Amino acid sequence: MLDVAIRRVDGTRTVDPALLSVRATPPLPVSAALSTVLPGGLRRGSTVVVSGSVSLLLALLGEASAGGAWCALVGFPRISAEAASEYGIELSRLAIIPPLTSDGLRSEQSRTGASWTTAVGALLDALDVVAARPPRLVPGDVRRLAARARNRDAVLVPYLTGDADWPGADVRLSADEPHWTGIGDGTGRLVARQVHVHAQGRGTAARPREATLWLPAHGGGIDVVTPVAPVIDLAG
Repeated sequence: MLDVAIRRVDGTRTVDPALLSVRATPPLPVSAALSTVLPGGLRRGSTVVVSGSVSLLLALLGEASAGGAWCALVGFPRISAEAASEYGIELSRLAIIPPLTSDGLRSEQSRTGASWTTAVGALLDALDVVAARPPRLVPGDVRRLAARARNRDAVLVPYLTGDADWPGADVRLSADEPHWTGIGDGTGRLVARQVHVHAQGRGTAARPREATLWLPAHGGGIDVVTPVAPVIDLAG
């Protein structure tokens, strides 16, 4: 954090408490399509919850990864390297930690979250962005991981499903209202999907934001859905 000092009239120095939250490390970038819902990018030290779409999660990491950030995916089944690369993630700087133990069975520690918390904490010490699919955790573990991300200037990205919650998240991103295109009257193939993305949070992210995005876009990746201008009949 910045050590911002000001001087009193008598010349003695003091630290401005209002500036202690300003970080010297700039935020990580996000794609132009996500700048509407995350205009400040990924603030280091923050916790950004994602739900509703794994594609949204991958798109969130893409720009930062392409720019040099080291990322991790923890506990996600069936995420292919091809899918990650499609959203701009640089595979040479991506660690993938599967949800299964070496013998193919879930361990008792994995079910209780003990080993998951230890693994994610260690990754936050070393990497820029850690995206993880959490088990049910006790509130103390949630607070400790959030504090670990703040202290290490990392970004923690829990991916939530069902009725799971992550108290105290700085930003919450969710995707809903999916609509696929490409299928005609019994013919064709799925080529692109529109989703509605919502963002809400606290502090500088307290203002709710939303955008309609292609996820994936035609040809892959993420893009903004351009509104179609209404046709005006001037003849009448």
